[in-house]
Amino acid sequence: MAEGLIVLGLDPGTRVTGYGVVRELSGKAELVATGTIRTPVKKDMATRMGVIFSQLQELIRAHAPAEAAIENVFVSKNPSSALKLGQARGACMAACAVNNIPMGEYEPSKVKKNLVGVGNAPKSQVAYMVAHCLGIKKPDWPEDASDALAIAICHLNERRMRKLTCS
Repeated sequence: MAEGLIVLGLDPGTRVTGYGVVRELSGKAELVATGTIRTPVKKDMATRMGVIFSQLQELIRAHAPAEAAIENVFVSKNPSSALKLGQARGACMAACAVNNIPMGEYEPSKVKKNLVGVGNAPKSQVAYMVAHCLGIKKPDWPEDASDALAIAICHLNERRMRKLTCS
């Protein structure tokens, strides 16, 4: 098994959940895997959450992350959407919890500020910085996967900062 800290970043959604697996070795982040989990939209919510949970279980078995990071639910104008997003987030958190993977939680604005320097950066700037941080010239991953990678990189940066300030 390769050395380094492996982090699973998650961008939960009821239709599409993005994931990004990043390894940090000697302070440098490298891409391990990224993609999306798509749920069957015509199925009931329980079935869809089961898909997210079981596919995350497979990813966890395949990549053995030591830590995970997830985006916090932001409050929107539509409470129903926020509740559904919370269910997807819960499925992600449960998959990590049953595998004893500690999880960091980050506000979308915190992730953007961490990577770009401003909390209201457009998704295109965040995607550019994700590719730059990982040394990928022409990324071909979906937006949800890019967001998940951003969350994983933010977690690594925050983790490193905590070590520096607590030493």
